[in-house]
Formats: sequence, C-alpha cells, structure tokens
Amino acid sequence: MSGPRTSSDPTDIRSLAVTTDDLVTALEANQRSSQTAVLRVTPPFYGRMRARIHLAGGEASDYGEPSPLHLSSETFLAETAPHYPETHETRPEPYDVETHHERHTAAVSEWRTSVREHLRDRISIPTASGAHEVEVKYLG
Repeated sequence: MSGPRTSSDPTDIRSLAVTTDDLVTALEANQRSSQTAVLRVTPPFYGRMRARIHLAGGEASDYGEPSPLHLSSETFLAETAPHYPETHETRPEPYDVETHHERHTAAVSEWRTSVREHLRDRISIPTASGAHEVEVKYLG
C-alpha cells in the first residue's frame, strides 16, 4: 500500500488548516510592525495542508522548486471584518497617557475576539496556472 500522494503542484491542495491564534497574531503583527507576517504552506503539497505563521523574507535557501506559498493574513478575512484599532481612535479627551493605554489595550483585546467571527471558509491561493480555491479549517 502506498503512502499519501505528494506533489509540487499547489492545485492539489483541497483544504488548509490554520490555527486561529496564528492568524490573529499575523494580522496584528502586520499592523504593528514593519516586518510582514504571512501564513506559509510548505511543499510537498497534499490534499490537506497546514498553514503556519511565518515572517516573510526569512526563507531558508534549502527550498527547491516549488518554493513555499506565502499567504497574506488578510486573505483569510471576510469583507465584514473589523479594522484594527488605531491609537488615535482610542485617544481620550482630555488626554491622559494611562487612560489612553488602557482604552487602546481594551480596544485591541475586543478586536482580537471579534475578528475571529469574520473569517472566510474558502480562499484563493496563487498558483502558476492562476488562482486556486481551497477550503479553510480553523483550529482553536
């Protein structure tokens, strides 16, 4: 009996498993940092794959072809998703540093919870033959 079929073709992927905490962390990191966090899918490709958080640009040179897929965390968000709270949106009047910090921390915590309700069940991944739609399963 042979093992699972593996491929260098990402169109073989039918579903992606993503840890919800990884996705929310990547979304927040992209708002707070100049580095880009992505969800990476590493070959060989199977029907069911796992996408894990990864900092773009930190690839090891030992990957041949095909290279890993780097998926923007925003790809997983529905259009109805709330935006990440900006510091100017939580600024109190009259201004107080401690109050501002508390308000912003509370707003970010609320965002982390509410954004989880606005995730896509299906996404398109880029391939050499064009966009390929896959199902997404969220873990946690």
